Amino acid sequence: MTVTIRPVPTTAPDHRPSEILDSARRAFIEKGFDGASMQDLARAAGMSVGNFYRYFPSKAAIVAALITRDLDEVEKDFSEILGAPEPLALLRDKLAAHVRGHALNDDGPLWAEITAAAGRKPEIGEILARMETEITRYLTSVFALVTGLPPEEAVQRYGAHAALLMLLIKGSATCSHGRAPQSDDLNALILRMIDRTLAEISSDNTKV
Repeated sequence: MTVTIRPVPTTAPDHRPSEILDSARRAFIEKGFDGASMQDLARAAGMSVGNFYRYFPSKAAIVAALITRDLDEVEKDFSEILGAPEPLALLRDKLAAHVRGHALNDDGPLWAEITAAAGRKPEIGEILARMETEITRYLTSVFALVTGLPPEEAVQRYGAHAALLMLLIKGSATCSHGRAPQSDDLNALILRMIDRTLAEISSDNTKV
């Protein structure tokens, strides 16, 4: 007797949430975070408002999903950095790429608006705080690796360095896309400050 084994049907992955996030990002950039209504976001995604709410019931949910997606990319970057022969050099390269990338896209004004909204809306403030906590953890894990310090001590010694690096990256985003005549000079200064901050940690590495 021959038994035929049929493959078990699998559910196709739902790519719609990612597509909705892409359209929401574009709508936010075009209309502003506060200016884009949920109706605008649904229209941009080519969906009815009711169907849109099934995926994202609020702007805070959209921001959370955008941050989660961005953090997935951040995690990949830091996995590569932690496995690199020269972690600080690769970290410097990736941070510089972010600064240069901000000058080529429209995300800066969007994240500036979201950051401003965080001061008015606690739920968005909590989402951004979690993102910054996670990025601080990634940065200090690199600093612990290159200095040989225990993770807890690296956080205590270099937590301010990590916070400064995040401020510099956010600053490059908010002055991006030629919004100010001095934006190129400011980005060049931001890159020098990143270099100096990492150089200070590299110098500590020789003393630990």
